[in-house]
Amino acid sequence: MLGVGAMGQGMADSLLRAGIRTVVWDRDVEAAARLGVPGATVAGTAEEAVAGAAIAITMVPDAAAVLSVALESRMLRALPSGAVWAQMSTIGVEGTDRVAALVASERPDVTFVDAPVSGTRGPAEQGRLTIFASGPDSARARLAPIFDALGQRTLWLGPVGLGSRLKLVNNTLLAFIVEGIAESISLAHSLSLTTQAVIDGVASGPLASAYTNAKMQRIADGEYGPEYSLALGLKDVRLALDAGDEQLPVLAQLASTWQVLVDRGLGHEDVTVVTRALDRIAAS
Repeated sequence: MLGVGAMGQGMADSLLRAGIRTVVWDRDVEAAARLGVPGATVAGTAEEAVAGAAIAITMVPDAAAVLSVALESRMLRALPSGAVWAQMSTIGVEGTDRVAALVASERPDVTFVDAPVSGTRGPAEQGRLTIFASGPDSARARLAPIFDALGQRTLWLGPVGLGSRLKLVNNTLLAFIVEGIAESISLAHSLSLTTQAVIDGVASGPLASAYTNAKMQRIADGEYGPEYSLALGLKDVRLALDAGDEQLPVLAQLASTWQVLVDRGLGHEDVTVVTRALDRIAAS
């Protein structure tokens, strides 16, 4: 497991719980060391992490980080012949195509699988992610115990790249849901309604879901610690725009709004911080 931030750490925990021998590496040495306690082997370098590995997983912030791990940290060169590389970070269409082409050119003896996930830190820790997998059929059986430990559901979609494409669609819908929650609750506040009133009004109705209920409850509790940070949300929105911005005018406007908030220093907070920002605008 290369990359043990909020998502990678939760995923590594799930692998360990399933009894899967797990080696972790991260540029943040302290983050990797924390995983040494429950049973992971902590590697000093990416090369060391994948030496002898049958399966390598990358979970890092963006395409530049994936390429840096693969090339500058020499992970790709160090992978054993016949290994599977499951790239589970969200890096968009162009990023995935670049990485796939790199593997095909430099290490055709390594099987590359594009498998981004849907879910935040909580589902990662609980092994309840949804995995959008794409790649050779020959990799399915080898990855099954890994994906079963990490997720509640795996969708195999076809050739490499389709997983990242569905992830962009998923995150576009997610962005609209988050913005819809934020604007609806901010409107409620301006109309002298509480967040709890909105939660009670939506509960058990057709608009209710585990995700919306959980996010609205965090807003009611004033909890904006990052499950899915605004900065990462904006990154994912921009990946979707890169793939089809001419047909996504409303998403483009959303990206502009979120960029303003990130520029104001809110990027490290959860995406639900948009609600707090709108409230402050309404009160000013």
